[in-house]
Amino acid sequence: MLDKTTLPGVAREPGVTVIPGVNWQGLQTLYLKEVRRFFKVQLQTVWAPAITTLLFLVIFALALGRGRTNVMGVPYADFLGPGLIVMGMIQNSFANTSSSLLIAKIQGTIVDVLMPPLSSSELLVAWVGGAVTRAWLVGSAIYVIMLIAPGVDVPINNLAVVLYFGTMGAVMLALLGILTGVWADKFDHAAAVTNFVVQPLTLLSGTFYAIDRVSPVMRTLSHANPFFYIIDGFRYGFLGVSDGLAAQGAVVLLVVDVALWILAFRLLKSGWRLKN
Repeated sequence: MLDKTTLPGVAREPGVTVIPGVNWQGLQTLYLKEVRRFFKVQLQTVWAPAITTLLFLVIFALALGRGRTNVMGVPYADFLGPGLIVMGMIQNSFANTSSSLLIAKIQGTIVDVLMPPLSSSELLVAWVGGAVTRAWLVGSAIYVIMLIAPGVDVPINNLAVVLYFGTMGAVMLALLGILTGVWADKFDHAAAVTNFVVQPLTLLSGTFYAIDRVSPVMRTLSHANPFFYIIDGFRYGFLGVSDGLAAQGAVVLLVVDVALWILAFRLLKSGWRLKN
């Protein structure tokens, strides 16, 4: 006997599953939308951050590395390079998801994402995937520029470690961007999170200095900063040396990412500040 709900043109009863399992086509469509959204203005979203990061390298290397200062056994410019790469990556990962949700809410197009048969998990995967893609494009652009820049040497010591910490850091900031986009009602709210949370935690994570050279109080605060483990682990993948324990940092990032994912999933599922 035929089930009439499977016949074309016949409306299904509310609650009947239309797409069992994962909606791969919808997930892919949303992911490509996110990638095309930032890639359409790649001069602003990919290459501008790369140039800005290179300016950081030039300024700090000239100001602090003029006397061929060594940090953790390597020239200061080499020490600075990996931290600047991943700093650019995570900042752009955050910007991608937070701006995507906030713009959709302000323009009223968020319904175009919430109405299709996409679960909360599928929305998260697509949004985070787009942000991680942007992060690695920015990181690759910065790395290429550093390869041809004089006075800095950034050979990769362990590619697997670089990929792990770069990806986990980008995922963490992408999830934080989603939480910000869900919470924020205007651009001032997102800017406040950027200026008072993301940037301070990034700048105080050991990007520009070695943790063992600061006061014990500052060192303790740095070890409580999850951004420190991103920078430290990513730098370890390049230089083979770190301020802390790379294995410990890998576990910390995994725990933080899982916690943020669960929180973002529950907020999306509840529709808080999205379905009003």
